[in-house]
Amino acid sequence: MPEEKSQTIMAVDELQAIIQRCQILEEADFRGEDFNLFQVAGQKCLEDGYAAQLLEVIQNEKNKVIVRNMGWNLISPLVRCIFMYKQEDDKREHCLKILDKLAQLCNPKELFLSLLEQIEQTSGEQVCQTVMLLLQPLQTVLLKLQNKKAYSVGLSLAMIMNQLTPLPVPYTKQQIQEDKLGLCQCCNAVVDFAKPFVNEVVNMEKSSECNDMELKEELLKFCMKSLKYPLLTAQLEQLEGVEEHPFRHFATEIVDILWDIRELIPLMFLHRKGKSPHWENQEFADIEQKNSADSLACLSYLMFVQHFGIDCFPVVFSPSYLLQCNMMHIEVLLKRTEESMLSKGLDLFESCLLRMEDNSLLHQYLEFRDFINVPQDLVKVMTLCPTEHLRKKSLNILQLFIDKFDAEGKYTLFRCLLQTSNHAGVEGYIIKNIKDQVHLSLTACDIWFTGHHLISLLDLVLLLPEGAETDLLQNSDRIMASLNLLRYLVIKDCESDNQTGVWTALAKIEQNFLKPLHVGLNMSKAHYEAEIKSKKENRREAHSSNTVCSVTVSGEKMPAMTTEMQLQVLHSALFTFDLIESVLARVEELIEVKIKAVMDENS
Repeated sequence: MPEEKSQTIMAVDELQAIIQRCQILEEADFRGEDFNLFQVAGQKCLEDGYAAQLLEVIQNEKNKVIVRNMGWNLISPLVRCIFMYKQEDDKREHCLKILDKLAQLCNPKELFLSLLEQIEQTSGEQVCQTVMLLLQPLQTVLLKLQNKKAYSVGLSLAMIMNQLTPLPVPYTKQQIQEDKLGLCQCCNAVVDFAKPFVNEVVNMEKSSECNDMELKEELLKFCMKSLKYPLLTAQLEQLEGVEEHPFRHFATEIVDILWDIRELIPLMFLHRKGKSPHWENQEFADIEQKNSADSLACLSYLMFVQHFGIDCFPVVFSPSYLLQCNMMHIEVLLKRTEESMLSKGLDLFESCLLRMEDNSLLHQYLEFRDFINVPQDLVKVMTLCPTEHLRKKSLNILQLFIDKFDAEGKYTLFRCLLQTSNHAGVEGYIIKNIKDQVHLSLTACDIWFTGHHLISLLDLVLLLPEGAETDLLQNSDRIMASLNLLRYLVIKDCESDNQTGVWTALAKIEQNFLKPLHVGLNMSKAHYEAEIKSKKENRREAHSSNTVCSVTVSGEKMPAMTTEMQLQVLHSALFTFDLIESVLARVEELIEVKIKAVMDENS
């Protein structure tokens, strides 16, 4: 015990000795050795648990000059000790008071660099704790800075966001409530940290000072980074049982900052003309452009879906113009594979479409690249996304998009999707829509789904992609939809009227579609019947129906399954062919009856 006491006295005595020596020196006479000795002695006091004595030294008015010049050296050991002690420990409270005192007394430039270095060096689970601990002293120091203040604020915000970005964003209700790493709390603390600088910009808005414009630029960069992370990834819907959703609060604050610095509306509409940094390295330029696109897409989602800042938004724009402005953002989001971003893209698209009346979107909008790309991206979500509810939602939104166009727009969109979707289910869905439009056109006398326009469209519909060798099973959805359309046309349109033009094109339809389909059906049925026969023979030879083997269907090797399971699949394929064959027979029967009726009339 006496030895421990003597060590403590030694640490404090060493510190007092250095202080007494430096007290008699002028500030300009401090040497590097003095800085090192002060740091070592101060660190030893902290590590030995005698923060109270160190606090007394720092609070002593006589040591003001020494602390101003040398105090910043204590930040690193001070932070380590704060995390070492428990929340209720008096020693921790002493350390926090030392940190607060250093923020008030130290050379702002030196302390700023020391604080920033400490944030940069933290990692893992301590990132948010360290940032939240140092935000207040960092803010105090930045408010004191006279030179390069805007640059220093920007550097601080960039450093903090760079440290937070690798952390996973809580997504589920449970994760948000737990906030295991403290990210939710930390993000909102960073916004509070930025508020005094926002107020400076607001108060100096009419000033032409360069520094003020620079500070505004730095705050804008911070908002753009915040939109990309964490807001682009975060789940922002209202959560039952969560009184104040931390990310919704954070989003509100970011939108408010953009409004306060007068950048919200320009970002919404003038981004195409916005200036971007000049990068000699093209790779850096591409990264900057992508980050900006992600941030702007998130901002549009916040405004038009979650309605953050919507009260500030002008109400003079037409729904079609708002859709046009948002299509580039929707495209950015739909190209992502993460569920949180895909769902934001779908919600934004849906929100824009629901503002519009059916048949009100002019076909000329399809001249814009985004209006062609977005439905193609939507098709990819429908067919490739592993999340079922997003696939279903994308299908509903595609129909909503189709409904908004005028007749020529629908016609152009159908042609595009038939040529680009490369998916039989989607093509079948489009063909069903064509049938619905033909039905409307026959009653409303619309030119786009009758006559030569319809015949041109039928050239894409009533054909087999690879003739008789087309995989009928894989293309069954498309083939059934095509046959149903043809059956409808034959029933509804008399040969004498020929409003649709189908009777004029009948010979071509038979040559390109009906005859190859007959041949294809015969080939496919023969192939599958032979497979069934082979499986049954193999089953008898194996004396067991539980033998596991494989089979190839539609060019793809199926997973290992018993012979019985394989036979069920093969019989299901035959059933599909029988269904196609029955509809084909009915179509040909209807054609024959109609032709015969006309011939009887003419004779």
